[in-house]
Amino acid sequence: MNTRRGLGARMRYLRTTKGGAPALREAGVTATPATIRAWANGKQTPRPATREAIDTAYWNLRAANVIANSGAFKRHLNRAGRGSRVEIHPVNQQPVDENRRRDLRVRSFQVRYVWDDAVDALTAGDTGKLEEIWDDIIADLDSDYGAYQYVSHVGLGA
Repeated sequence: MNTRRGLGARMRYLRTTKGGAPALREAGVTATPATIRAWANGKQTPRPATREAIDTAYWNLRAANVIANSGAFKRHLNRAGRGSRVEIHPVNQQPVDENRRRDLRVRSFQVRYVWDDAVDALTAGDTGKLEEIWDDIIADLDSDYGAYQYVSHVGLGA
């Protein structure tokens, strides 16, 4: 979101999508409507902390809207049986003593047939089911399994 276009796109989405104003407030943006219009039109630039809050509001609203239409989300991820490509980044090794670090790489593979259950678990807030699905997905990683078993974030292109 470091470009004028990125800020403009987020502001357009937040100003034209139902729930945009509350999302901005929840993210801590307290600007007046006139200031928000100036940001959206590129006449003013918000401070870095405010830009971060705008980005948070955008992604929170976007995620809520994607989940609200779970049927379309399932179709998008299933892709008529072809599934979706998943990219998994290994655990951060920085806190590990250098002599104990492993050479881990980003793994990428096609995932099929789990998306209906995964989206249902996501919308229900069923983290146990999501963990079960994740374990099934990464079961074929062999000795690297442990490096990808615990995740702090999952991003889905939707």
